[in-house]
Amino acid sequence: MDITAKIEAILFWKAEPVGAAWLAKTLSVTEDEIKNGLSELEKKLQGRGAALVFKDNEVSLRTAPEMTALIERLTKEELSRDLGKAGLETIAIVLYQGPISRREIDYIRGVNSAFILRALLIRGLLEKVENPKDKRSFLYRPTFDMLSYLGVSRIEDLPQYQEARKEIENFMAAPPEDSTVANPAVNRDPFSETHVA
Repeated sequence: MDITAKIEAILFWKAEPVGAAWLAKTLSVTEDEIKNGLSELEKKLQGRGAALVFKDNEVSLRTAPEMTALIERLTKEELSRDLGKAGLETIAIVLYQGPISRREIDYIRGVNSAFILRALLIRGLLEKVENPKDKRSFLYRPTFDMLSYLGVSRIEDLPQYQEARKEIENFMAAPPEDSTVANPAVNRDPFSETHVA
């Protein structure tokens, strides 16, 4: 059995993200062989119901982008219930600027986002990771489920990703003396004109 089939079997069995280093150790091969195997598997899965989703240094086997409409229909009620504009606003910020701290999310939105972040974590749309710059805090980033639900294999595949990311970075880098920055509650949010919790 070739390495591509083994990788596919492991990803299906694990049903969660795994790193290339872990796969290499498990299969007793080099990371380069794993990368080549993943590239080959990605090609073989084209036109099928499953696809590889990459994020950071991890990979997961999820539903293919072509299945988005079907999966969306099956999960729409659960994912949309009680999220509202605040949830979509927060998701957009994390997608285009993550990993990002809660303080930064609060600053961009102009309101406390603790409640909506908790709701998104419970739904499995976002996840918390340790902040490498401050071990006492966390950063938020989209989960593999979120990327799969959106029908993208990589964060960079999101619409206008680079433009939106740059706009947020410019917004956050604005000088403190700017009156629009001094009071975050009146800032223009890149994703919405409203500021609701």
